[in-house]
Amino acid sequence: MFQPFFENLRKAGIPVSLREYLTFLEGMKKGIATYDIEAFYFLARAAMVKDERNIDKFDRAFAASFEGLEAISPEAVMDAVDIPEEWIRKMAEKHLSEEERKEIEALGGFDKLMETLKERLKEQQGRHQGGNKWIGTAGTSPFGAYGYNPEGVRIGQKESRHQRAVKVWDKREFKNLDGDVELGTRNIKVALKRLRRWVREGAHEELDLDNTIRATAEHGYLDVKTRPERHNAVKVLLFLDVGGSMDPHIKVVEELFSAARSEFKHLEYYYFHNCLYEGVWRDNRRRWDAQTSTDEVLRTYGPDYKCIFVGDASMSPYEIAYPGGANEHWNKEAGQVWLERARAQWSSNLWINPVPEKYWDYTHSIGMIREIFDDRMVPMTLSGLEEGMKELTR
Repeated sequence: MFQPFFENLRKAGIPVSLREYLTFLEGMKKGIATYDIEAFYFLARAAMVKDERNIDKFDRAFAASFEGLEAISPEAVMDAVDIPEEWIRKMAEKHLSEEERKEIEALGGFDKLMETLKERLKEQQGRHQGGNKWIGTAGTSPFGAYGYNPEGVRIGQKESRHQRAVKVWDKREFKNLDGDVELGTRNIKVALKRLRRWVREGAHEELDLDNTIRATAEHGYLDVKTRPERHNAVKVLLFLDVGGSMDPHIKVVEELFSAARSEFKHLEYYYFHNCLYEGVWRDNRRRWDAQTSTDEVLRTYGPDYKCIFVGDASMSPYEIAYPGGANEHWNKEAGQVWLERARAQWSSNLWINPVPEKYWDYTHSIGMIREIFDDRMVPMTLSGLEEGMKELTR
């Protein structure tokens, strides 16, 4: 029954395995989502999507597989399903009192119950909420869903209980997590989490649950244990290109900077323009009178730092390859020299480029920077950033 759904997921590029598919089938067998389309959706997604980047793809595959699932009319359900009388009677004996079973018999037995149900389906105009005669919900009618009546038969309806189930996958709220789109602050944090090295430091602030349980069992009384809180010990040195051709990318770079500051306890940053030269700065308003010597930066931060350059790498090739090539000042040494010094000092390095990767081959300077960085350049997309974080952890 669900094999076409499984095949659609694979066609959509979701790496769902047979093990995950069997987990989903097991959940269905256990009755986790037998009559609830919304629960069915979330069960399938929880079982078969292991990376939130694939949630949007899952939503599209789900919609393609089950389009119109909730649009089935009650009449169609009754015509298609042959409910055994013996099953109805056994369920009544199991769940209903003697008085309640008598109320069922008052309708004239099983045949009369089903006949009355179909008649009311034809008579009813529109959806009925509450009451005790018409087929509806949340009432005491014998027919419908989510209400209660001892002689009732539960059937599907044209609308979901909260009128939101179909919208769950149609909204596609996770479409901005697709691996090929540009990033927002939240998405950047998701990617930066890969660049982590946890250590415990500081005061005893965090409950140590495992040791608390062990100590309590050993001593016979509640013995609370704590431990130093974990912190991300990765050290990051960020160089941000500003001005000129970077102006269209201000928003996404700001988001990257914001995410990095919240994610990394040990983060240092400096600004540069186009290419790294003999001076960098922290405040763009004072870029000319408050620069920091690049030599000083090289001496200050040890080789244990992860060095990340963020820039479009779009400039005149002279700015990279020749002394005096910078467009704003006279540089005694070529930008390439300074980039190579940086890479020698911080062997774990990366260049993040906000320019879409498909345009890189059209700009000569991008190719030059990629060569200097031994092709350690990634686009500013979720998949690109995650690829870069993996590179930095090697």
